[in-house]
Amino acid sequence: MIKSASTDDRLGDYTADTRLIFLAAVAALIGVTSAFVALALVRLIGLFTNLAYFHRLSTSFASPAASPLSAWRALIPVGGGLIVGLMARYGSERIRGHGIPEALEAILIGRSRMDPKVAVLKPLSSALAIGTGGPYGAEGPIIVTGGAFGSLFGQALHLSAAERKTLLVAGAAGGMTAIFATPVAAVLLALELLLFEWKPRSFIPVASAAAVAGVLRVPLFGAGPLFPVVPHPALSWTPVAALGVGLAAGLVATALTALLYGCEDLFARLPFHWMWWPAIGGVFVGLGGLIAPRALGVGYDVIRDLLAGRLVGTTLIVLLVVKALIWAIGLGSGTSGGLVAPLLLMGSALGALGAGVFHAADPSLWVMLGMAALMGGTMQIPFTALVFAVELTGDLAALPALLIACVAAAGVTVLLMRRSILTEKLARRGRHLTREYGVNPLHVLRVEDVMEPPLTPPPAVLPVLTYPDELLETAMRKLLEHEVEVLPVASPDDPSRVIGYVERAAILAAWVQHTRDEAVQEEGWLPRLRKAPPPSPSSPR
Repeated sequence: MIKSASTDDRLGDYTADTRLIFLAAVAALIGVTSAFVALALVRLIGLFTNLAYFHRLSTSFASPAASPLSAWRALIPVGGGLIVGLMARYGSERIRGHGIPEALEAILIGRSRMDPKVAVLKPLSSALAIGTGGPYGAEGPIIVTGGAFGSLFGQALHLSAAERKTLLVAGAAGGMTAIFATPVAAVLLALELLLFEWKPRSFIPVASAAAVAGVLRVPLFGAGPLFPVVPHPALSWTPVAALGVGLAAGLVATALTALLYGCEDLFARLPFHWMWWPAIGGVFVGLGGLIAPRALGVGYDVIRDLLAGRLVGTTLIVLLVVKALIWAIGLGSGTSGGLVAPLLLMGSALGALGAGVFHAADPSLWVMLGMAALMGGTMQIPFTALVFAVELTGDLAALPALLIACVAAAGVTVLLMRRSILTEKLARRGRHLTREYGVNPLHVLRVEDVMEPPLTPPPAVLPVLTYPDELLETAMRKLLEHEVEVLPVASPDDPSRVIGYVERAAILAAWVQHTRDEAVQEEGWLPRLRKAPPPSPSSPR
C-alpha cells in the first residue's frame, strides 16, 4: 500500500468540491420556483378571504376585520377547519401543523424526501385555514411547500441524501424570502434551524436560492421592506429598554409554548377522530374574532398599525390576549398554518404595551424589539430574528438594541424550556434533536495522538493500514468498514514498516475525554490568591 501524499496535503478547511457549482445552479432554479409558489399562496389566501368574508371574487389581500358580515361570520373559521380536517384525513396527514417541524423531520429521518402531495395540499390547506380567518402565518406553509418542491427536484436528480437536504432547505429559504423580502434572514434560518451543519456545500446553494427569490420578489410583490419605519436614533436608554423587552419576551415565549402544547394535549383527549379537531378549534377562532376582529388572519396590517402607534390601551391588551388564545387553540387543533406572523404580531403588541407603560418617546422601537425578541425566544433563533426585524423594517440603526433583546429572550427560554416550540413537536413524536453544534474531536485529533507501540509479534498480514498523521475519523471509518478492532500504523515514508497500532477503544476514549474536558472547571487565579499563605512577619532589627 503506497501513500501518494501526506495527509496535510489533502486536508482542507472545507470538504466542498466542484459539484457545489451544480448544486448552486439547481438551487437558483428552485429559488425561482419558490418565489412563484409564494405568490400563488398569497393569492390563494386573498381569494379565500374575499370569498368567505366579502363574497367577491378577488385575490387581493384583505383583512377579515373589515368584513361587513354580521355575527354569523363566527362560523366561517368552523367551515374552514372542517375542510382542512377532511383534506388531512383523506389527502395527507403531513399537512397538519405549522410546517417547520415537518420539514425538520424530513431532513433528520426521511433522507430529505417529501411526499409530492404535500407540495399541493399544504399551500391549499393553509390558504384555506388563513383565508377563513385562522390567526396563522404563511411562512410555515411556504417553508414546507418550498422545501417539498426542493425535495422533488432532488429526487428527480442523481443526488445524495445530503444534497437533497440542501435543495429542500434551498426551497424553504426561497419561499421565506419571497414572502417577507428577507433573504439574509432566510439563509440564517437555514443555518440556525434547518441545515444542521455549517458547510459551503449547503449554505452557498441555499444563499443562491434566497438571492434569486429576493430578486424576483420585486416584480412579483413590490419593492421595499414589508413594514418600513423611520430609522430610530441611538438613545442612551435603549440598551436598558432592549434588555427589559427581551426578558419579558422570553417569559411570554415560555408561556405561549406551554399554552400551545397544553391545547394540543386537550384536543388529544377528545373521544373522536382528529379530523374534527380543526372545526372545533374554528369555533373558538370565530368567537375570538367577534371579540377582537383584528386578531383574525395573518395580521400584517395590524403589525403596521402597531409600528405606527395606532393601537393603545385596552384595545391593545384585548388584541394580545385574544390573538394568543385563538392562535394556540387553532394550532393545537392540528389545522394548517404558520407561527412566525402570529409571533410577530404578539411580540409587537407586547412591545407596544411596554412603550405605553413606560411612556416611551419612540414606541415603534419597542414594537420592533418585541416582535424580534418574541420570535427569537420562542423559536430559539436569536440571530435570525434580529436580522429578520432589520430586513422587515429597513431600520439598520436598531441592530444593537435588537441584538440585546433577542439574545436576552433566547437566554430566558433556553434556561426555562428544555426544547423550543419547534423541537417540542418532534419530541412528542419520539425524536430528540440537539441544537448545539461543536467541532468533532475526531476531525481534530490524529492517529499519532492515541497510537500505541508496535504489537509483538507483528501481524503477518496487513489488510488495511492507517498513518500517524491521519485524522481519527479516517481511522475509525477504516475500523468500521473492515470490522476490525485494531489497525496497524505504518510509517509515512515506508508503508511496509509498522510503527505502532491504534485500537477502536482508544479512539472512543479520546472522544469521551474531550467531552469530559468541556465540563471541567479549572481554578482561577482569584481563588488561588485567597488561599495563599500570609507573608511571614519581618524579623526584629
